[in-house]
Order: sequence, then structure tokens, then C-alpha cells
Amino acid sequence: MAANSSGLKRIQRALLSVTDKTGLVPFAQALVSFGVELISTGGTARALRDASLAVKDISDLTGFPEMLDGRVKTLHPKVHGGLLYKRGNAEHESAVAAHGIAPIDMVVVNLYAFEKTAAQPNVAFGHLIENIDIGGPSMVRSAAKNFEDVAVVTRACDYSALIDELNSNSGALTRATRWRLARQAFGLTAAYDSAIASSLDQIAAAPEPDSPAAPDAGALPSTLRINLPLAQPLRYGENPHQRAALYADGSGLGVAGASQLQGKELSYNNLVDLDACWELVEEFDEPAAIIIKHTNPCGAALGADLLDAYQKALACDPISAFGSIIGLNRPVDGAAAEEIAKLFVEAIAAPEFTPEARERFAAKKNLRLVEVRSAPARPVVKHVSGGLLLQDADTGRVTESELDVKTWRPPSAEELRSLLFAWRVCKHVKSNAIVYARDGQTVGIGAGQMSRVDAARFGAMKAVLPLAGSVAASDAFFPFPDGLETVAQAGATAVIQPGGSVNDQKVIEAADKLGMAMIFTGVRHFRH
Repeated sequence: MAANSSGLKRIQRALLSVTDKTGLVPFAQALVSFGVELISTGGTARALRDASLAVKDISDLTGFPEMLDGRVKTLHPKVHGGLLYKRGNAEHESAVAAHGIAPIDMVVVNLYAFEKTAAQPNVAFGHLIENIDIGGPSMVRSAAKNFEDVAVVTRACDYSALIDELNSNSGALTRATRWRLARQAFGLTAAYDSAIASSLDQIAAAPEPDSPAAPDAGALPSTLRINLPLAQPLRYGENPHQRAALYADGSGLGVAGASQLQGKELSYNNLVDLDACWELVEEFDEPAAIIIKHTNPCGAALGADLLDAYQKALACDPISAFGSIIGLNRPVDGAAAEEIAKLFVEAIAAPEFTPEARERFAAKKNLRLVEVRSAPARPVVKHVSGGLLLQDADTGRVTESELDVKTWRPPSAEELRSLLFAWRVCKHVKSNAIVYARDGQTVGIGAGQMSRVDAARFGAMKAVLPLAGSVAASDAFFPFPDGLETVAQAGATAVIQPGGSVNDQKVIEAADKLGMAMIFTGVRHFRH
């Protein structure tokens, strides 16, 4: 690179070797227009030649052919010496001159798609290993370390801005740009190595090359690696004095990858509530509507369609629904939108909004409409002072065949349907939790109480719909009969709970005495 007093350095020679060839040719053409010599490898060189660009093969630079099925192409002193030597350093200049090493002023590299390969079902272990890039990260690190003299480009989305800067500076880049590119480069190699280590860490014993690289399903990682790029700075966190940002895996799935169609910028609290809302609405196959306030549902219902489901969910607690988050598991149509638009809500999450729905919501400029695509369940991470906690996602469900009727009276078919619905909702309510429901509709929700009796009382107190003939779900066992008796006094006729208390028999006897049906799931759903 030639330099001037302003810190600009002109590019004279560039090495290009990319897996993702998006935008490659226009960028290379721009480099050539500034008199830059192009050096390249394999498929990248072919793509450039197909575009009628003059390219020097890496083997002509190094004097060695590409070897070992492409494993060795750029691992050579004439590559890394050309990247790493300090321009203007007399000792370095003497060494490269003695060994015939020419400067390389820019590296354009992106890496083998290891993560995409690792995500393929039943990918062969040998194929996975071959998709570990060696030469690419080595060049990236060498160029980034010597950013004072070398520019390293690892993202196709940067090409356009770099062309503009080269045009403005007669083929030179600023020190600030080279430093920005170097930071991105080290972030790339860190994330790449983390992805490799995390994937291989899950494979307990090395399979044969043609065997699937299946992870050990029972193993948690020996080292927890979290490496996500910044997706969106947020105005603040839970409160205005807290800084916050969203980091996302780039999959475009889940709440972190959702598409916002309209409304104000999503806040930290919006995102937390949207995630809670989306997790719950995905529990159901039937048309469902969920209304969330501070991560707890204040209404949940199934319906013949979204309009029906929403109206039933709202009826559970219309006061708490003010300023809420709504989740819907079907494309939102005009009829549902017309009704929802009557209520002030912060955000609505759904898989899709029809043009009619968007037209009806358009007048509410601040309302956030968010289209979400389902994401696979992933382990849950929480902070504690000095460390992190990791656990599997709570994906547990119970089916009718797994239920254990403990009372002399079994639940009726109608009660059973309501019990299973209440149980799914209760799973998403903060502990201690009691959910009253009837016919696919919550009628009272007691969330986050220190006593299960208080949760039962609070759920009944919050109810605006009749509780008589409802059923109740408890996220954990009743330690004493008093909680069950409180539920019965409220009007519930059947109960679903995990069981497992030393006082289970006393609770069963109390249910029999009250004429209630009670079933055990054997599964607890604490939510802290």
C-alpha cells in the first residue's frame, strides 16, 4: 500500500478467496479500475475469469500447486509474509526483499459454511470436518493483525461502501475503515471457531467419516459459548437508566428474527413480552389468541377463528389487556384486525398480516406489527452473579393417554378438554400459578404468588367471567388440601396438577370429598 500523510493507504494488490460470491464480480471490477492486481484461488478465480478479469493464481504466487484436495492453498510465507510484514519497517522490508515476498494490501475472504453444514440433518462426520476452513481464517487473522497496512474484507454487504470510499480517495482506504474491518474480521474468526468448538463438543466419540455426526443428546456443552452479532441497539432496557441491545443468530426465526411491519421501535420489554406471547400461542394447533402483560397471560383462548379466539381472550381480563402484547397463531385478517384495533396494545405478533389487516392497523401509527416465523426450541440461559445457568427449553407436553386419574370421579369429556387447555396455559404463567378455564378460554389467572393458596385466591379474584363449572390447573403439586379447597370454593369442578407431594393422598381424599375430578400429569412446570 502506498501511504500519504492523512493516513490513507492505496491498494495495489488484493487476494480474493470467497465461498459466498455475492457481489464479488462488481467489487473486483472496481478494484481493477483502480489498477489493483488480483490474486485468487480455485472457484473464485474461475468466477473472476468468467467475468473477463485478469487474475493471478495463488499457485503462481507461491510456486506450489493447490494440494491435498484443496486443504493447502494459501498456507505459504509468500501469502502470510505479504500480509504480515510492516511497511516501512527496515528489518521487515529487508526480510521480504531477501525472500522475494511481494506485499498483499487487501484480503477479501469469507469462510466455508461450517454452521450451515453442521445444521444439515444426518450430515456425514467426514463432510463436517472437511468444512472446517483453515486457510481462510489464517489469512483473515494475518490481515486483521496488520490492519495498519492491510485491509481485510469479510462481508459482501461492505463492498458498496468500500467502492464509494475508494472512489473518493483515488483507490485508498482510511485507517479508520481498516480498523473497522479488522474488528469485524476478528469477530468473524471468533464466531467461526466458537461454532466449530460448540458443534464438535456435542459429539462425544468421533464417528467414522461416512457416519452421521450426531450430537450426544444427553450431554450439555463442556464450555458454554455465546457469540451473537448485534442486531439492534435498543433505546434502553427494562428501565430508562439501563442500556440494552438485541443480539440475534441471523436465522430470521423467532422473535429476534421477526419482521416489523409498522410502529415504533421495539423496546426491551416489548421483545421480552413478545417472546413470552409467542411461546404460548405456539402451544396450540387450533386458532388461538394470547394477551400478555409483563410476561404473564391475562387472557388466552381458542376459537373457531382468530376473531372468536381474540374476543374470548379479551373477555378474561379486559382491564389488564390495556397496553398489552397480543399473539395470534394464524394470519390476521381484516375482521380480527377491526376488533383488535379498538383496544390500545403495544404490539401484535402473528405469522402474517393480510393486506386488509394492515390497512385497518395503519391508522395506529405507534402500534408495532411483527411477523414471526417459528424457531426450534433452544436451551435457556439465565444470568446469576458470577456465572450463567443453562437448561433445556420446557417443551414438555402431556397427552390424554399419559394422564393419571386419582379421584373416584373421572373428568367428563368437556372437563378433560378444558383441563388440557388450562394445563398448556399454566405452563407459561409465573409460579406459583393457578389457571381457571372453561371450554378453551381462561376465566381467571393467578400468577407469581408466593403461596399456592394465594395464587388460587388471586386467580378467582381477578375473574370477571363466571367461575362456576370451570376447571383449574396448578403448575406444581398442592402441598396441602387448602389450595384445592380454595379452587373448589371458587367454583372449579376438576383439577389438573403434577402430583408428587408427600400429602398427595390427603389432597386426593379432599377432592373426593368435594366431588371433584383430579388428574395427575407427573410433570411440573415451574416458571421463575
